[in-house]
Amino acid sequence: MAAWIHGKVVEHKRWHEKLHTLYIDAAIEPHQAGQFVKIGLDIDGEIVGRPYSLVNAPLHPPLEIYYIHVPDGLLTPRLNELEAGDEILVSPRANGFMVLDEIPLARHLWLVATGTGVGPFLAILDDVKVWERFERVVLVYAVRTLSELSYQERIASIAAAHPDRFSFIPFLSRETLPFALPGRIPQAITDGSLEMRAGISITPQDSQFALCGNPAMVEDVTQCLIGRGLKKHRRRDPGQITTETYW
Repeated sequence: MAAWIHGKVVEHKRWHEKLHTLYIDAAIEPHQAGQFVKIGLDIDGEIVGRPYSLVNAPLHPPLEIYYIHVPDGLLTPRLNELEAGDEILVSPRANGFMVLDEIPLARHLWLVATGTGVGPFLAILDDVKVWERFERVVLVYAVRTLSELSYQERIASIAAAHPDRFSFIPFLSRETLPFALPGRIPQAITDGSLEMRAGISITPQDSQFALCGNPAMVEDVTQCLIGRGLKKHRRRDPGQITTETYW
């Protein structure tokens, strides 16, 4: 199998000076919500590629990636220059195990993200299977400021479609606004404010967690949940905490 296929940029959306979404027309193999692909460009005669989660559900093309600009990075400064019609390289097959088929059944699914880590969860929320498998779904999305809270219209449409089954809990660490919780997610688990906002309890019997984003957040939240009796999920040893590890 070829390492890359050619794709074409359909649209470049700039949410914030550092936050971008690329919409890409590329004929990759069928994928599952929650997986990632590698995106690449030929830079000075060498292909530079990085993994990015797919924000679009499998039946909703084009491919969609949400990324943060890394000023001293090799790839994102070049991605920032792309416009509709430009060519881009895409891995032909998506990968990753943070998908619904790998998450054990439970009553409640908590999707916990920081920054661009919300991407795969938006794909999962747009997949009919998540509403067939879980009674309640909670999206926890932590950023620094309101200007970094992307995809608000899409999240609002999910809430409107599932008003009794979906909860959205934003966190802002550097601004104080009435609709968002302040501070960090681990503290909100410890002091009970996250459960109070969601209106459901975190228990090993009822809860499944998927975590994606800043590695420090993933580790700290994992430890908080282990302290509550949950454990990491593995195929041979089912648990309640699923994480993405391509960072």
